[in-house]
Amino acid sequence: MARIASLFYYPVKGCAGTPVTSAEVTPAGLRHDRTFMAVGADGSFRSQRRYPVMATIRPRILDDGARLELAAPGVETLVLDVRRDGPRHEGSTFTWQGKGVHQGPEAADWVSTVLGEPSVLVGVAPDHERVTAGLTPGTAVFADAHALLVTSESSLDALNERIASAGGEPVPMARFRPNIVVSGWAEPHTEDRVRAMSAGSVGIGYAKDAVRCVVITIDQETGEKRGPEPTRTLAGYRRSPDGGVTFGMKGAVTRPGTLSVGDEITVADWA
Repeated sequence: MARIASLFYYPVKGCAGTPVTSAEVTPAGLRHDRTFMAVGADGSFRSQRRYPVMATIRPRILDDGARLELAAPGVETLVLDVRRDGPRHEGSTFTWQGKGVHQGPEAADWVSTVLGEPSVLVGVAPDHERVTAGLTPGTAVFADAHALLVTSESSLDALNERIASAGGEPVPMARFRPNIVVSGWAEPHTEDRVRAMSAGSVGIGYAKDAVRCVVITIDQETGEKRGPEPTRTLAGYRRSPDGGVTFGMKGAVTRPGTLSVGDEITVADWA
């Protein structure tokens, strides 16, 4: 029986995640997921691809979203009152360009200090609009392209068996920065074949396979690049026809609701 093994949201795009035992799921994904983003002067988003130190930034949502705490090694922790609306600043992801709410000079200074480059922190604007593509269309806040990333324990186990057989060190699921981790699927990469599933009161539709970038080679505890794994091993059996390697499924929310760890997963449609 397939169940939800873990749930995570990532308050600031590219920074550390928050594990939860239950979560409200909005049309744009888990509540508070990637509702803030560090950007440059031109609005281009900051990412671990260029700034691996972002993995060491530990954001925390306080007071039901009224305040945001930012912590990182070597700098003083910052707690700021979230600006729900106000002056806007350009923002963009791979598939979206628009504006977010500028979270103020103190937040900008803090992020700039940690990243070593002038940056601004923006939050989702009340008039935010975004349509995501894929087999199942949907919406998202500041995620790369889709509301949800679903992985499974069996997929990670199979990958780590291959890495170990080649003399390498296994990698943790944190490398893949999922929102939902599934247990109970005996066959690795079963998530690739799901087209419609439900858990708790939430419906999820398949959008596309998740093509992975260099971030999966970064230690999510230290922000250090750890070498070629798991990309090297994935390249041996998980190459995408369009380039890159795949691990996990990107999904759209077809029915908002609530998810909890332990919820049974029902698949209504398979590829």
